[in-house]
Amino acid sequence: MGVRTGARPSFAAIAEEHLDAVYRYLLLMTRNRTVAEDLTSDTFEKAFRSWRRFDPRRSAPRTWLCHIARNAALDHFRSEERRHRRETSYAGDVPTSDEPSLGGLSAPLETALAELSAGEREVLALRVLLELDGRAAARVLGISPTACSTRLARALQKLEEKVRDHGR
Repeated sequence: MGVRTGARPSFAAIAEEHLDAVYRYLLLMTRNRTVAEDLTSDTFEKAFRSWRRFDPRRSAPRTWLCHIARNAALDHFRSEERRHRRETSYAGDVPTSDEPSLGGLSAPLETALAELSAGEREVLALRVLLELDGRAAARVLGISPTACSTRLARALQKLEEKVRDHGR
């Protein structure tokens, strides 16, 4: 199923294998389907342009794509923050977006995930949704594997508490 580490797979094979996972990761980070779709497209466009520099000995394709996706999301959040500041200084009201559903999750779990911080959702997405190991997730996040494990444990504990509260 996965691509062998050290082998040079085709970009098409990588894109096909990881497209849905990257989209779900970005959906969880952004909580907006349209933005997640746009960022997924940006991610694979950037990945295609830099494909010749991808070295499978340095990282797994999924880790490499997650790193690109995370950078695209962070760029988006920074530009949205600047846009938001401009709009609020001129207009005062900023429209809210619809909360997307990840599908197949219980209502208490959906609600609990929406209440987590972006950082907590991100570590959960990388470790649980995308099934990256601790070292790969830490690399994407730019933190140590120990910090990644700690962040994951805290996010899982908080999620569990929120699900329990919403299930009542």
